[in-house]
Amino acid sequence: MKLLNWTRRGVLAGAVALAMPLSASAQTPEGVLIVGQIAEPKSLDPAAVTAVNDFRILVNLYEGLVRYKPGTLEVEPQLATDWQISEDGTEYTFTLRDGVTFHDGTPFNAEAVKFNFDRMLDESHPFHDTGPFPLAFFFSAVQETEAVDDLTVKFTLNEPYAPFLSNLAYPTGLLVSPPAVEAGGADFGRNPVGTGPFKFAEWRSNEAVVVERNPEYWGDPAGTQAVVFRPITDANTRVAEMLAGGIDMMVEVPPTALGQFQGDEFRVVEQAGPHVWFLILNAKEGPFADKRVRQAANYAINKEAIVDDVLEGTAAVAAGPTPPAFAWAYNADLDPYPYDPARARELLAEAGAEGASLTFYVTEGGSGMLDPIAMGTAIQADLAAVGLDVKIETYEWNTFLGEVNPGLEGKADMAEMAWMTNDPDTLPYLALRTDAWPDKGGFNSGYYSNPEVDALLEEARTATDQGKRAELYQKMQKIVQEDAPWVFVAHWKQNAVTNDRVESFSLEPSFLLQLADVVKN
Repeated sequence: MKLLNWTRRGVLAGAVALAMPLSASAQTPEGVLIVGQIAEPKSLDPAAVTAVNDFRILVNLYEGLVRYKPGTLEVEPQLATDWQISEDGTEYTFTLRDGVTFHDGTPFNAEAVKFNFDRMLDESHPFHDTGPFPLAFFFSAVQETEAVDDLTVKFTLNEPYAPFLSNLAYPTGLLVSPPAVEAGGADFGRNPVGTGPFKFAEWRSNEAVVVERNPEYWGDPAGTQAVVFRPITDANTRVAEMLAGGIDMMVEVPPTALGQFQGDEFRVVEQAGPHVWFLILNAKEGPFADKRVRQAANYAINKEAIVDDVLEGTAAVAAGPTPPAFAWAYNADLDPYPYDPARARELLAEAGAEGASLTFYVTEGGSGMLDPIAMGTAIQADLAAVGLDVKIETYEWNTFLGEVNPGLEGKADMAEMAWMTNDPDTLPYLALRTDAWPDKGGFNSGYYSNPEVDALLEEARTATDQGKRAELYQKMQKIVQEDAPWVFVAHWKQNAVTNDRVESFSLEPSFLLQLADVVKN
C-alpha cells in the first residue's frame, strides 16, 4: 500500500506541475521512476497489441525465450538458456531456465510455453477467444509446439522460417502465465502476469500504469522500486511536465523541443533503429488506384523540407519500405523520389486526376509517429500546390488505429503510419502482401497487390542463406518503390530525455524501453 501511495503522490505531483513548477527532486519520490508516455495503452497482453507505446511497458513485465542483446538486434538467451536448430531449419529445440516462476507464483516450464503459442495459433484452444492476436503472423510457420519434458520445448515449423528467432525476441513472443489467462479470460490484458523484473501493481485508465519491483525475480533485481507510466497524449504537455519536474523521463521528444533540454539538469538520449514513417495510399479505390497518382504524391511532397524544417534534422528521407538500419538487406542503389512538383502535375494530368479530392487520416500522436499533425499539415500543403484538394481528419492514436488497421476502403484515401520493425521481413510481409489485406488478417490497409512482390517475400522468409535473402529483399524494394503503394517519407532517430536523477538509462535499436537497470535517485 505504501508503494501505491507513493506512486499516486508522484502522479498527483505531475498533474499540478504546470501550475506549481517546482524542482524535479521536490515532485517525484526517490526510487519511483515516472515516465511520460505518448498514449494510453490498448492492452497489457503481449499477444493482443501492436503498438510500441504498449510494448515499452510490456518488456518490463514479461520475458521471452530469447531477447535482443543490449545495444543490438542480435538474439541472445533469456528464459531459454540455449537452443538447437535442425539441419533442414524446421525444428527449434529450446532448453529452459530452471527455477523461474511467474508473478503469481506458478512455475515457468515447457507446458507454459506450449500454452502461450497454442493460445495464439490454435483456434480450438479454450483460451483462443481472449484475443484477437494481430501479430500471430509472426509465428504462422509454427506447425506444432511440444513440451518434450519440463525444461525442454520443441517448435516444429511447416517450412524453414528465417525470422523465427528474431520474432521470438519481439514483444509478441513474450510469455504470459497460463493460470492468469485462465482466471482473467478476456480481461487478462488489464491484469497482466509475466516473469519479468517488474510486476503489475495497478492501471488507472487515462492516468497511469504502475509496475513494482519483482522481489522473486530470477535475475538481478530492478534498479527502481517502481515505474509509473503516464499517458500524456499532447506532446507540448509532455514537454511542459518534463520541464516542470512532473515526470522523470519522456519518450519521443518533439524535434522543436529538444533545445529546451540542453542544461545540466537534463540528458537527451538518441538511438538509430529500424523505423520508417510513410503514408498508406488507398490503391483499391479512388485516385490512388492509379499508380501514376501514387507516384505523383511521392514527387509532390517535399520530404527533405519535412525532415529539415518540421523534424529539425532528426530523421533521414526514405527511399523505400526497408529501413537502412537493416544494412545487409537494404537496397542502397535506390534514391528517394525527388521533390518535383512539375512531374507530379504531369502524372496527375496523364491519369485525369487533376483537382481530385482526398481524405487524409492524421493522428494526434502515437508510436514512432514523429510530429504527425505538423507533418500532415505540410503534406496537405504540398499536395494542394499540385492541385489536389486534401481534407484532414484527425484522431487520437488508438481511435486512429481502429480506423486505419481495418482498411481504408470506403473511408479514406491516405493515412499516416509508422513502423519500428525487428527484421526486414516484418513490415513488407505484414503490410504489403496481397494475403495481408485487412480482411485476411494483415495490415495492408491500402490493399496493394503485386504477385511478384508476394513471391519474393515468400521466398525470402524461407531462405536460410542471408545473402540470398538480401538479394530477394532488394528486388522487392525496387518493385515497391516503382509501384508506390506508400509515400516513403522518413526514417527517424528515436530519442528520450531524462532528468539528472536518472542513471544507467539507454535506448535500444529495437525501440523497446528496457528499464530494469535504471536507477532513480
